[in-house]
Amino acid sequence: MTTQETLTKLHELAHWLGSPDNDFAILAEGNVSAAVGDEKQTYWLKASGSSMGSMKPDQFVLMNTARALSICDHETLTDADIKRTLFEAREDATSSLYPSTEAAVHAVCLTDGGAGAVGHTHPTPWLSLLCSNRAEEALAGRLFPDEIVVCGIAPCFVPYTDPGPPLARACRAAIRQYQETWDENPKVLLLQNHGLFALGKDCDEVRRITMMSVKVARALIGALMIGSPNFLTPAQADRIRTRPDEHFRQKLIANY
Repeated sequence: MTTQETLTKLHELAHWLGSPDNDFAILAEGNVSAAVGDEKQTYWLKASGSSMGSMKPDQFVLMNTARALSICDHETLTDADIKRTLFEAREDATSSLYPSTEAAVHAVCLTDGGAGAVGHTHPTPWLSLLCSNRAEEALAGRLFPDEIVVCGIAPCFVPYTDPGPPLARACRAAIRQYQETWDENPKVLLLQNHGLFALGKDCDEVRRITMMSVKVARALIGALMIGSPNFLTPAQADRIRTRPDEHFRQKLIANY
């Protein structure tokens, strides 16, 4: 897929994620990114301050992946330093657009996380859970088979961390721990008191992950209101993850 084709798909994803009908993000909330080419040396990123639901193709910034990742290496950066480093990570130095503050988080998701595209939103159902004192309890198990089929064996939870370089480092550490635990890449990052990152192989998978993940959040809220979630056992969840018929369904779902 060419640079322009990637941008076109990402623009469509941004509009869908930012649609008021979905309640995933409003105003300038959230951001999206997509890697360009298999080597992922660059990636498109939503510009800061733009609204996903109405943004134009020229409101994306082409970022240098390595330079964006280098933000993680700085333990202490002033706000002015962060702004300068983000500007230096742009491929087009003449652009006046300011990259999203989460540029390094997206770079981490596209490299360490193995994603080809990323959608970051603040869905109300997830915020209801992630802003509660029962967030980790609610994420302790899986509710139903399609959650696993679409969103993976578990979400990757990141305790609240200040946006910018600290959050990028926290996400990278959480992703690496997840990979050690589950021997696969996460599809869902849940940031305490913040929101959702959907990690897909492409923009279409980001849509599917976001839809199913938000359904999970609504189901969790309902279960907690009635009593407490009746989670699948670890053996039942792992059986869903390894069933050949579920792998077949995953291939079919990829066409939706």
